[in-house]
Parts: sequence; structure tokens; C-alpha cells
Amino acid sequence: MIQRTLILLKPDALDRGITGEIISRFERVGARLVGLKLLISEEDTAKRHYTDDLARRRGEEVRKRMIEMLTSGPIMAMVLEGVEMVEVGRKMVGETEPKKAAPGTIRGDYAHVSYAHSDELGIGVFNLIHASANPEEAETEIGVWFKPEELVQHSPSYTKFTVKD
Repeated sequence: MIQRTLILLKPDALDRGITGEIISRFERVGARLVGLKLLISEEDTAKRHYTDDLARRRGEEVRKRMIEMLTSGPIMAMVLEGVEMVEVGRKMVGETEPKKAAPGTIRGDYAHVSYAHSDELGIGVFNLIHASANPEEAETEIGVWFKPEELVQHSPSYTKFTVKD
């Protein structure tokens, strides 16, 4: 099943200059880039991304820290398309808490922060990247960051192996 997912490269990924490496990892598994933006998130947009549901699950303080982190510098928003892309994206990104992320995942290879460290400093977890958790969340999140006309339809030659005409 062909799906779309939202990937956000957070301010810490941009600060470290590893965005190209991360994008390349997705391209190597066959993900098709159909939307890309470099921007500084406004607080309202970050609040629509990190919804009240997050506050109910993790607490309002955690949500507040995540919004502050997401608005602390430039981010890159991407929409990737491919076979079961939501699940593939989550596997590639790794566990939310970087210290628990397996080697070979993006967080496992590039991040090492723990929840305890972030709590001690009173900041959000700088874990480099966000990936939609499920297809419904992906659809909602894509709508937060992209207008339909900002997503580009194209058919690279490799799709002959993954898409039936």
C-alpha cells in the first residue's frame, strides 16, 4: 500500500548540518519526496502539530517544552511517499527517546539525549526528527504543514517496481 508520511527535521538536526544525510537515508529505501519546506515554525502551527491529545497523554509541561523546541530555530518539513511509508519511516527514525534508539536508526546513529537529561534542564527532548505514528496522524499532520497544491506528483523510474499501472 502506497502511503504518505510527515517527517520533520527539527532545529537540532539543522544546527548540526545533517539534513542531507537524513534525507539520503530515506531516498535509499525508495521513499519519494513529494513535499519539502525550510521554515521557522510559528507557535500556532507547532500547537496544531503537538495537539492537546499530547498534553493529556504526557502532560501540558511536556507539550509546552516540545512546542518551544520546535519553534527554537529553522526546521525542514517533508512529505515522503512510498510502500507502507508510515511504518518504514517510524522504523528508520527509531525510538522517541534517543538513548533507547537502536544503532542503525536515525536517532540511534545521531542522537543520545535522554528524557532524564531533558527534564533536568527543563527543555524538550532534542531528538532530531519527527515521523508520523500512523496513517491517520500522517494525514492530519501533513495538513498542518502543507497545502495540497504544495505536494508534487511525479513518477521516478524506480516506481515500475513498486506501483502497478
